[in-house]
Amino acid sequence: MELAFHKQLTLDTNIKIYFYYPRSPWQRGTNENTNGLLRQCFPRKTDLSGFTQNDLDKVAIELNSRPRKTLRFESPLDKFISLVALTP
Repeated sequence: MELAFHKQLTLDTNIKIYFYYPRSPWQRGTNENTNGLLRQCFPRKTDLSGFTQNDLDKVAIELNSRPRKTLRFESPLDKFISLVALTP
């Protein structure tokens, strides 16, 4: 789904979608934290073409399995699974 459909997504799911102001990274705490975690695996200017999809999937699984304070110390994966389980 494209970002352009955020209004329809809100109507369909009753989930509010928020946008940050450009050049205001302090409004994107979780995003900036995730970027920092990714930089530990892939320093700036790393050529990602040297990695396989399997390599990238391993990093994604590692990050999505890591508990987050903003999710009351649940992992993004656990939170996603619990929310999907509530979907009719």
